[in-house]
Amino acid sequence: MSRAFNDVLVRQGSSLPTWLILTALRGTQWRTQLELARSLGIEGPTLTRHLDGLERAGLVERRRDPRDRRAVQVELTDAGVALHNRLRGDVIAFDARLREGLTDEELDRLRDVLAKLAHNVRAGEDDGG
Repeated sequence: MSRAFNDVLVRQGSSLPTWLILTALRGTQWRTQLELARSLGIEGPTLTRHLDGLERAGLVERRRDPRDRRAVQVELTDAGVALHNRLRGDVIAFDARLREGLTDEELDRLRDVLAKLAHNVRAGEDDGG
């Protein structure tokens, strides 16, 4: 399923990391690079590599936080917003195709099972497992 989702993004010249970064930035103006890395659950150097490419492509811009010169703020450019809008349409269509033929009851059961799995993962992290 993740491969099929990534294929949808690749057809637009994008990727899953790009989609996740653009989506995380979409609703937030001047989010710090550290906050962004934490929200995505990735290491700072990995995010830096992705942001370097996105910045070269004109999709994001970075600047020093005027209140804390150690912090780097990241924001979408107009081109980044436009790409996110194009990708969003494809993501919505993929989601609709994925859920095709499933009843509301089946989707509710799936959400419950996924929530239990997520809970189990968090519980395992809490006890060092």
